[in-house]
Amino acid sequence: MSFQDVLKRGDEFLSDYPRTSAWWNLASHATCLGMIVPAKFFLNVLYNPYLHNIEKLDAALNKARSENRSLLTVMNHMSVVDDPTFYAALPWRFHTDIDTIRWGFGAHNVCFSNGTLSWFFNLGKILGTQRFGHGPFQGSLDAAIRILSPDDTLDLEFTPGVKDVAKPSLIQEASLNPEKVSHLVHKVKPSVESTNLLMSKSPFIRHKTSWFHVFPEGFVLQLQEPHQNSMRYFKWGVSRLILESTVAPVVVPIYASGFEKIAPESADEGNQGLKRWLPSNIGADIHIAIGDAISDEQIEGYRKKWRQLCDKYIDIDNPTDLSQELKIGEKAQQLRAEVASDLRDAVAFIRTSLGIFKPEDPRFKDPKFWKEYTHTEGDSHPDVQFVGKNWAIKRLQKHLPEFNEKRE
Repeated sequence: MSFQDVLKRGDEFLSDYPRTSAWWNLASHATCLGMIVPAKFFLNVLYNPYLHNIEKLDAALNKARSENRSLLTVMNHMSVVDDPTFYAALPWRFHTDIDTIRWGFGAHNVCFSNGTLSWFFNLGKILGTQRFGHGPFQGSLDAAIRILSPDDTLDLEFTPGVKDVAKPSLIQEASLNPEKVSHLVHKVKPSVESTNLLMSKSPFIRHKTSWFHVFPEGFVLQLQEPHQNSMRYFKWGVSRLILESTVAPVVVPIYASGFEKIAPESADEGNQGLKRWLPSNIGADIHIAIGDAISDEQIEGYRKKWRQLCDKYIDIDNPTDLSQELKIGEKAQQLRAEVASDLRDAVAFIRTSLGIFKPEDPRFKDPKFWKEYTHTEGDSHPDVQFVGKNWAIKRLQKHLPEFNEKRE
């Protein structure tokens, strides 16, 4: 179910920069290539990258494009160089077209701490996410939902004969079963000659549906043995991207290992000066394994549950936006938790199938474990030791410009 106000807020977030300019697209492509080319060079010269099952990513992107859907990839987060190094490991065909270059998230208090960095990361197709209390209902998440929604599915504004409370879910129904609502589709989806009533102007230029790449853990995770190469729980923001885009994205899990060797968190300990910023463990193996796309039936199962919740808990007085129940209600939270947990399982399955790591501690998929662990700064489970620091601890962020002691 796709709410008009969510998409509009996404538009507003994306409109902060001149993304409707052809010059912006040119500068954006140049910026992305400016990061990808040297990253690809150093990755292949200094390390041994192994890309497993790239044909699955090719198939998923082709499927998304042929069905007028977007691509959503989810991956574990091992180091500060996961992006752009992951993307640089892909074949050149992924870099020649600005529409094929991935969008992604970056920590606002790190990547967008000043004007220069903000322009650089925006040109690099990165959206800033606020940490520590801002949660999954913020502008960058709305913008990601907008990016994952193909442009010709946005004309929600209003079809005659449909009650306001039914309109937010109409577009998903139309996309899923066009024959079921054939008498409305021509009024919902704009023709070449029609005007999009919801969006007066697209907030960015694209000629193909988009690819969004996320690290749902939210923070880098490097643990000492025997827990190395494990994952945190997946945050619920990724669930919003699947549930609230106008058309279901094609969702692909990815698992990577070895990037933690390029940028080990231990390099941040002590006064090591320039060494902190130099690549480590030259000659190490880097593995990127692409899994099977999550089945359309499974994705649609989640979205059907979401539409049912929306039909039940929509705010009749404000039907164009998420109600409080749909934001923080128990059933809505349970659904987001289910989606995030299943996505994590899909990534963990790839980890297991590689056959090179010890089985993951079952505690690690439980959000309560990590929240307690972070709250006690590791005292609750002393057998789990970080390499470097646990950046989910708010106290460690005092050096960043957005640190606010009062915000929980």
